[in-house]
Order: sequence, then structure tokens, then C-alpha cells
Amino acid sequence: MSNLVYPLLLCGGSGTRLWPLSRKSYPKQFVDLIGDQSLFQATAQRLCGDGFAQPVVVTGSDFRFVVLEQMAAIEQMPAAVLIEPAARNTAPAILAGALHLARQDPEALVLVAPSDHVIPDARAFRDTVAAAAPAARAGRIVTFGITPDRAETGYGWLALEQAPDPAGPQALRGFVEKPQRAAAQAMLEDGQHLWNAGIFLFSAATLIAAFEAHDTAMLEGVRAALDGAEADLAFTRLAPAPWDALEDISIDYAVMERADNLSVMPFGGHWSDLGGWDAVWREAGPDADGVVTAGPATALGCRDTLLRAEDTRQELVGIGLRDVIAVAMPDAVLVAHKDRAQEVKTAVEALRAKGADQATTLPRDYRPWGWFESLGVGTRFQVKRIVVNPGASLSLQSHRYRAEHWIVVEGTARVTIDDTVRLVEENQSVYVPLGAVHRMENPGAQPMVMIEVQTGTYLGEDDIVRYEDIYARGQGAKG
Repeated sequence: MSNLVYPLLLCGGSGTRLWPLSRKSYPKQFVDLIGDQSLFQATAQRLCGDGFAQPVVVTGSDFRFVVLEQMAAIEQMPAAVLIEPAARNTAPAILAGALHLARQDPEALVLVAPSDHVIPDARAFRDTVAAAAPAARAGRIVTFGITPDRAETGYGWLALEQAPDPAGPQALRGFVEKPQRAAAQAMLEDGQHLWNAGIFLFSAATLIAAFEAHDTAMLEGVRAALDGAEADLAFTRLAPAPWDALEDISIDYAVMERADNLSVMPFGGHWSDLGGWDAVWREAGPDADGVVTAGPATALGCRDTLLRAEDTRQELVGIGLRDVIAVAMPDAVLVAHKDRAQEVKTAVEALRAKGADQATTLPRDYRPWGWFESLGVGTRFQVKRIVVNPGASLSLQSHRYRAEHWIVVEGTARVTIDDTVRLVEENQSVYVPLGAVHRMENPGAQPMVMIEVQTGTYLGEDDIVRYEDIYARGQGAKG
């Protein structure tokens, strides 16, 4: 039996409350919201080193290469990346990770951590995990509670039997759903409530036993999905048929609120789930006037306001604003009262209902090999900027409806067009005729940047006939 703690990083979700920066195509855990690392990278680094095993990551297919790229950037590699066929909330994801680890060691100590939280004092949190470990090894399911500093209505709360004691886990009286303001204030004042962080510590066997007692259908379905899983490069794809039949349910509803072996471990350090732009404003450290600016943004006579611009070609200016959030991106702008930050999710739903691409898709499209963004679109043409990572390669492909002109502006490209392979250097260009079998590679040690001009009758990303692909994507897959 290992004495290591196995981090289980949950890396799904759509991050709609931080729209327009966070979208379904690239949610908040991968974005540099606070500091120069993504929330996912900060989580992985917080749970590494002495006493910790390499993490197991549960994510969706669209994010699998982002996970590997971001972990490689911090010189870490996951022990496993489990791919969910579809989003099914936290209960199936956590159970899949626990079952996977139980096959190596049924007594493996599993630390479930959402990958979009902010915990600045990593050492203090690791010490708190160590203090909770004996209870978890003894068969308890330990949930972590955060010492509240305000009457927060955006979080669930934990009711304790007595005042929190940071020395070790203690009895849980019950869960409290997101409260109204008066109830939140009462819980803050009584000193026997904590915020529910959604972080758990347990042995794999203990969690499996909890599902055996409270949700056998979920256990059977997730076990079938794991039994039928297939290897895909460095990933493990859970079987879609049993997974799709699973109930969409959180771990709290599935087992935590029914279990009789729960304990609470208080954490007195700073914590935030960055659940809205008001939380980003708070975490970013407002100045004496309560103002936060990021990017090319200027505040004149503003108070308690966040101004954030994401494009260097923009200038976002606020004059005389009070309690305002303004976030500008090339394709979308959010302006909201800070007290209504939780309604951004509703705005995204309204955009989705009207068919706006901005509801779910960023102007920058991330791929296993790098990313691209559209610079201009007409009825029969499109101009893109394409960035290819060092050593990366697009698939060998052809198009039915468009031709392409490539101009290298940084680095060197190795270009295949039918039977010809050549190097295209900075300030050089090449033409790819309609129907030609072609590939673009970056043989260099730095990112390669190219301007692509597409011309044709149809310019959609699904106009691809794929012949070879190092990322094992199928016909018609993008990029």
C-alpha cells in the first residue's frame, strides 16, 4: 500500500460565468486569469512534490491535448488522462478516477480537486491535506471546508457540529445549498459553518463502497465504461455506450449527502473558485479606489470596477464608473453591474438561443498542434493567422472546395504539396491548389507563424479529407 496521495484533477465544465474570456471551446481552467499560469497549471503544481503521486486527469476529448501541453509547460506529466465521452457532472468523473486508481491499489488515497480554484498558499493547503489523511485512511470521506470571510450566496455551505478546529477532521452536521443573503449572514456569524470547496479526500475503496451502498447503477455503469475503455495515444477513452446512459449528477447528490462516514477538514487559508467576474475583481487586488485594470485598459474617476481588455489592438476606457465589470475581446464585450456577475451565465444562454457563435466559441481556435484565429472573412475568402508549436505537424490532408496561400512570417515551415516537400522560410510563400494533398510542419525550436489566405466556394473547418494524422483524429475532424 502506497502512502502517496493521488490527485484526481477534474478538468471539464464550460466556465460560462466568466464569459466572454471563458467559453465552452476553452473554459476558464485553461486561461491565465490570475497571474501568468492557468488555473489548471496552478492546481497541478500545488498538488505535486513530496507525498504526492502524479495526477490522474479527467477531461473531455476537446481538451485532451491542452491538458498535455499545459502540463508539459510546467514540466509535469499526468499518470493518466481519462476522456469522458460526454459531460455527466462530477459523480461519474470522480468514480471513474477512483475505479482506475483502485486497479493499482484499492487503498490508494485519492484527493479530488477541481482544476479551476485559486489557493495561493500551496504549502498550507498541502499541510491541511496531510492532517486529513489519517481519517481518510481509516475509512472516512473527508470534505474540505473553507473558513468564510463574508456572507457569500454563491457557494454551498457545510454545517458543523461545533466550531471549526484546524487540527483535524471533525463531524459534519449537513450540507446547505446556496443560501439567501440573510441565511448566509447568520451562518457567517454563528461560527459553525464553512464554505463547501468541493474538494474531497478518501481511499478508492471507501468511495467505491459508498457507491455500492447508495448508487449501484452509477457504479455498474462507470465500471462498464472503464472496462470497455480504449487507449488513444497517451489517453484512455472511456466507453461511450455505458457512459452515455449514466445519470448527470453531482457527487454531493449521488453519495455525499447520503453517506454516514463524512468528516470535514477546515482550511483557514485563502481560497476562491473564481465563480464570477466579481471574484476575479476581488482576487486581482483592487487599488485604493477598488479599481482593477488588465491589458490595454484605462480607468478615469472609477470606483470598485474591473476593466479588462484582451487584445493589444484595443483600448478600453472607463470614465466615472461605479461597481462595473467591463471585459472586452475582439468578438464580444461584457458590461455588467458587479453585483449581478452571477447573471453572466444567463446571458450566455440567451446568446446560445439566438445562435451567436460567441456564446461558446473563442475567436482563437486551439488545436493539438497550436492555434489559429480568423483575421478577415468574405463570401469567397478567409484570412487566418496560424501558429504551429515547435515540432508539431498538421495532418496530411486535402480540401474539396478551397485553395490556400501560405505566407510564413516567423520561423520556418516544412511544407508538403503532393509529391514535393520543401522548406518555406520567413517572408516566403507557397500556393496549395484545390484538391492537392498537403501538410504543414514546424521543424524548428520556436513557434512558426503563418498567414493563410483561403479562397473557394466553402471555407468551413469540416472541409478536410485526412490521410495521416499524428494526433489520431478521424475524417472531417477540425485542423
